[in-house]
Amino acid sequence: MAEPRAALNLGAERATAPASARKASQVQRSRRPHIGMVLLPNPFCFSRRSFLQLSAGGLLLPPFMSGRAGAATEAGEVHGLSVFGDLALPADFPHFAYVNPNAPKGGQMVLQVSSTSGNQNFTTFNTLNAYILKGDGAAGMGLIFDTLMTGNADEPDSLYGLAARAVKVSADKSAYRFLLRKEARFHDGSPLSAEDVAFSLNVLRTKGHPSIRQALRDIDAAEAEADDIVLVKLKPHHSREAGLIVAGQPIFSAAYYKTREFDATTLEPPLGSGAYKVGRFDQGHFISFDRVPDYWGRDLPVNLGQANFDHVRFEYFADRKVAFEAFKAGIFTFREEFTSAVWATGYDFSAVKEGRVQRATLPDESPMGTQGWFLNMRRDKFKDPRIRQAVGLAFDFEWTNANIMYGVYSRTTSFFQNSPMAAQGKPSPEELALLEPYRGEIPAEAFGEVYAPPVSDGSGQDRELLRRANTLLMDAGCKRQGAALMLPDGKPFEIEFLDFDGALEPHTAPFIKNLKLLGIEARYRVVDAAQYKRRTDDFDYDVVTSRFGLGLTPGEGMRATFGSEAADLPGSRNVSGIKNKAVDALVEQALVAGTREQLTFICRAIDRILRASYPWVPMWNKPNHLVAYWDVFSRPERSGKYDIGVVNTWWYDDEKAKRINFVSR
Repeated sequence: MAEPRAALNLGAERATAPASARKASQVQRSRRPHIGMVLLPNPFCFSRRSFLQLSAGGLLLPPFMSGRAGAATEAGEVHGLSVFGDLALPADFPHFAYVNPNAPKGGQMVLQVSSTSGNQNFTTFNTLNAYILKGDGAAGMGLIFDTLMTGNADEPDSLYGLAARAVKVSADKSAYRFLLRKEARFHDGSPLSAEDVAFSLNVLRTKGHPSIRQALRDIDAAEAEADDIVLVKLKPHHSREAGLIVAGQPIFSAAYYKTREFDATTLEPPLGSGAYKVGRFDQGHFISFDRVPDYWGRDLPVNLGQANFDHVRFEYFADRKVAFEAFKAGIFTFREEFTSAVWATGYDFSAVKEGRVQRATLPDESPMGTQGWFLNMRRDKFKDPRIRQAVGLAFDFEWTNANIMYGVYSRTTSFFQNSPMAAQGKPSPEELALLEPYRGEIPAEAFGEVYAPPVSDGSGQDRELLRRANTLLMDAGCKRQGAALMLPDGKPFEIEFLDFDGALEPHTAPFIKNLKLLGIEARYRVVDAAQYKRRTDDFDYDVVTSRFGLGLTPGEGMRATFGSEAADLPGSRNVSGIKNKAVDALVEQALVAGTREQLTFICRAIDRILRASYPWVPMWNKPNHLVAYWDVFSRPERSGKYDIGVVNTWWYDDEKAKRINFVSR
């Protein structure tokens, strides 16, 4: 599946989508970047626990799960699945520890789209089908569909029964029999059956978004053995998490699609079975989801204390500044801030001073994501790694952080940033054993001290780094023609930074200035969101900004982000077009690793190869969430360890709303 895209940290990062597949499907395509804090997106995540990302995206895959089962509840049956078989909760757990099981229902939360999946984008929508490549999918569609299992925000890689009460896993992990709850129902009252599950898996792997199809590639067959038993057979040598990816897929009604084309773009609200259904919407402007009062699964342990709002509404804005003004006016009530300059200076309006708007820094123990400018290596100009490294040397992070981002960010260096999988120093013996078979085929630097971007002098124009960049360019065969730099083929060296809004322009401008000092004609181009999506789906760009996260148990997401096959899939998360046989082979080893220790060494080896290949210019990161909200909400004493859970665990507080005389818009 595709992962959700997350917002970039602007100042910030732009995100490329956390979310998890109900923890199961974590392929956030992107999140808003952090700008000064700008974050970027991840494509397809569906976990209940990632309700907020879900809301924006809604397609999930379990990037971190494995085919191992948890403790048996009865002979042959288990109540959950985890990557390495270490479920934290017993079969009779009452509810997740981070929820208020008695949270009141009511009110609404209104928020801006901050994460996308699959065919979604941040600024508009024209279809309610978010599971295919065509069209611009609406935010939040994952809220209306149930999955077989869902995740616990206190565990990095575990799923517990939702539509499935239990699962039987064959000894060789090649067959999963999901035992469905007989009370499961679609919103029209029809039973949710094994036929529906089998239909959903089969249609997604044949007609779904390319990233979803790739994630489901290990399915050999999905069939109904009985009304309440669905059998999923996996292909030989399937990935460790294949069974969990299956468990995290949305369940569609087979009867509903007998009279409709699954892969059609449409504004007809689809039939779901989840806690919400599609409510009012205005194409391209907003979409609202209404809580289903008689939702069949409302009292399940995995659902207690969640889905507390009567309405969840997503507002679309084409301009970030306009969106902030809308928040100040109370048009939407929750905002995650991705721009450090705004966080530092913008929250001085009256509602903040009077306490009607609150601000909070929420911790999150999950890796905060990898954000950078990704160079499209499908283009001849970026084929040579020396040229790619030279381009990276022109970015002065230290100056940018101090002068634009208020010094609050740290430099990103790894493709597994802020996780144990990030390589450090020289390779360990275990890492060397993994790298040795590819000596001569991968960069020699992968066998030495791991590459990290050099620290500049903070001047914004570090002459030593620019000299190094110039030497690399000359060694690669570039030549000067007056002030212009010519590529080895004699063409002028030009770079276009493509984006769908101008939030990162202040950060990119000094980068572009340094590139021009090297003779590279660089420009920053903003196009409308629909054109941006078309161009990125078709890989029609030089450089784009993206942010993704692979979680604490990287798995299928690596194949989608780094794999050679993904490099040619339209709409792929492999934005740089990475094609490396050694990386492919190591990813396949990672997908079947039997222990977390083995997985860690494999990921570190992958990280070394990728960092020595320079497919990107790494940006920045910050390990927490900066949020602002109108003081009309209450929340549990703590969030989950790996998800702040705003949409799914907070609730509307009538007393607070009355105290500040808040009127919902």
